[in-house]
Amino acid sequence: MAPVLCLRCGHRSVLSSGPFCPHCGNYLAPLRWVAEPPASALPPPEIPKRRVPYTGAPRYRFIPRWGFPPLPWRPEPEAGAAAVPGSLHKARSVVATAVPLLWATAAVALIAAGAEIWRYVLLVQSREGALSATAVAASDALVAAAGRVAPVLAVLSGVLVVYWSVQASAAAAEQAGVLPSRSMRAIVIGWVVPGLNLVVPGAVFAEIEHTALARPPDLRPQPSRLLLVWWGLFAFDVVLAAVVYAWSFRTGVQAMADGVVLHALLDMIGAATAAVTVLVVVHLTRLLGPVRAPQREVLVSTRP
Repeated sequence: MAPVLCLRCGHRSVLSSGPFCPHCGNYLAPLRWVAEPPASALPPPEIPKRRVPYTGAPRYRFIPRWGFPPLPWRPEPEAGAAAVPGSLHKARSVVATAVPLLWATAAVALIAAGAEIWRYVLLVQSREGALSATAVAASDALVAAAGRVAPVLAVLSGVLVVYWSVQASAAAAEQAGVLPSRSMRAIVIGWVVPGLNLVVPGAVFAEIEHTALARPPDLRPQPSRLLLVWWGLFAFDVVLAAVVYAWSFRTGVQAMADGVVLHALLDMIGAATAAVTVLVVVHLTRLLGPVRAPQREVLVSTRP
């Protein structure tokens, strides 16, 4: 039998004298270690997949509403980072008050439009006979109440929207690292001066949207469809308000009847303008700084 070399001391000995080295006591029998993976680590057997025939492009029962918002890439804020900048924080605070006030303005304007339409119906009925005193008194009271409340709400909501546009313009410029395209004084004058208020408010909103989307500063702003709709409604509302004010100086029965129709149309356009203003203000505020949902850890399951 051939001698076996001890791997510990290097002495050669014969296995017939025993399985241990007589000098160091090391086990002399050669060992072979084989590592085998456990059964759980083995990949599952492959199951042949059944080929499905191509049925064309995916179809939806309705137009999908999901998608990515048109926002520039922004890094994820670090944990414990400071909150929103001052201008954006003020803009969000104003939105929280302006949105309910604008909805209230739209609702009261619709009531005023309904009251004017009711008055016009009574005017038409009065041509054929006497009217009920109760109906006439109720119509006059509704027209007077809605006619006083609607302008007050419109002025209050208008002041908030003007202030929001100033803060939103500053917040957009601050995020883009550029100077505001218009000063606060220029924005306010553009809102209140007749003639300028047909152009400046829409341009201010378009500039806010352009800057919030991180588009090149030298590129001319291209307003979205929502802004164009709002711009047209607002300009038409301003022009119609001037026409109604000028019409109020006319005298005569027919002029009064036409004035009722103009007031009803003005109230309906004002309600639509207030509603679309809500959509525009919320849209631009979300572009400036999307509200991130708070992140929290949820324990799903535990195993012993």
